[in-house]
Amino acid sequence: MSGKNYSFFKNVENSFDKAAQHTNLPKGLLEQIKACNAVYQMRFPVKIGNEYHVIEAYRVQHSHHRMPTKGGIRYDMGVNQDEVMALAALMTFKCAIVDVPFGGAKGGVKINPKTYTPRQLQKVTRRYTTELIRKNFIGPGIDVPAPDYGTGSREMAWIADTYATFNHGEINAAACVTGKPEKQNGIKGRTEATGRGVYYGLREACNFEKDMKAIGLTKGIAGKTLVVQGLGNVGYHTARIATHEGDAKLIGVAEYEGSIHKESGIDIDELMKFRKETGSIMGFPGSVALPTREAALELECDILVPAALENQINAGNADRIKAKIIGEAANGPVTPEAEEVLLKKGIIIIPDMYLNAGGVTVSYFEWLKNLSHMRFGRMEKRFNQTAFDTLSEIIQKTTGQGLTQRERNILRGADEIDLVRSGLEETMVTAYEHTRSILKRKRKVHDLRTAAFINAIEKISGDYISLGIFP
Repeated sequence: MSGKNYSFFKNVENSFDKAAQHTNLPKGLLEQIKACNAVYQMRFPVKIGNEYHVIEAYRVQHSHHRMPTKGGIRYDMGVNQDEVMALAALMTFKCAIVDVPFGGAKGGVKINPKTYTPRQLQKVTRRYTTELIRKNFIGPGIDVPAPDYGTGSREMAWIADTYATFNHGEINAAACVTGKPEKQNGIKGRTEATGRGVYYGLREACNFEKDMKAIGLTKGIAGKTLVVQGLGNVGYHTARIATHEGDAKLIGVAEYEGSIHKESGIDIDELMKFRKETGSIMGFPGSVALPTREAALELECDILVPAALENQINAGNADRIKAKIIGEAANGPVTPEAEEVLLKKGIIIIPDMYLNAGGVTVSYFEWLKNLSHMRFGRMEKRFNQTAFDTLSEIIQKTTGQGLTQRERNILRGADEIDLVRSGLEETMVTAYEHTRSILKRKRKVHDLRTAAFINAIEKISGDYISLGIFP
């Protein structure tokens, strides 16, 4: 569904209302949780070449129940206020589900970044940041942006530098934005975070034998066939980690230029190398070209991961979806109309507001690192390594046998990347178990999205009630 009357934000509100009826919370409290607290629409001029371009941009702070607010900035020609409000709302609920203590926010700049040079993008980014600073819409304890569609660590570094320039001497200035390059106060594991979180979520869902049996699958993610739409940061890392660490089999890929199918399995790294060399995934050795770029969504598979933009599975193609599990790596890839059709077919939909929370989780770790001014593992790594080496010597003296290399790899001090991945895994596993328990406990709830919303609503309401705002 992509007509002019479509409202992404209204669909988020409808999902919220569907879940809210399963709580016993006051109407006024529910309305406060649902509403966007602050919407900043701006237009500013930027000189590009010999011309001035007037740029349309937004920053929405959905909820201030916890501070700072948190959410990415996307660069795309499809950016509009409705979309940014919807994504900010999802960020509020996402943070609550994974127990990240932020309110939700989102930003958007209506440009096509592919038509700008890096120098021009830097001018746009710095000017956008200046507008946020003017209205107090950015700061370590106020609002902390991050990368999203069309942006990355480069843009975040520009934002951090601009903020620091305007706030000279602020010791926590680096914490004004996350997703920065590792060497510029970033954190190891941030680039892969959303995709890795998707993998952990899919793996955890597949580990419930009863749930898998209900859809005709066996327990575990190993051996399950996988189709991924979108080879951006999220889609690529999901496919790579699911195949390399989870032993899933990638059989289909959809991208802007088309879609391909290879039943024997696609090596994602070889595919990315091929695309870099040729500019397209089409013609990848051993693959079959599908008639349209959307056709991969309709392949028969165990797990379908839409990792592109919203509304990709809609009323027009929902009845042709043959996957057993849909993992929403993108925001809003399944429309409400499509969801009704899919649920009737018995398909498990793992919702975006949970599944793609890996990015904000590791952003939280980066924010904590910036505030503490110390990388994770610096204090304890060598101490732990020495303790493990001593333990290894004791075992060898006692048993007469040394440890294998695999055992030695386990018994070592943790690097920052190890701690980040461990923290992300713990977050995603715990959040899924909590959401699933709500689904099983509430007899009238029949889908994970509603259960996830209930999870978020209950947690956010607890903050308002504890503050005495609502009795």
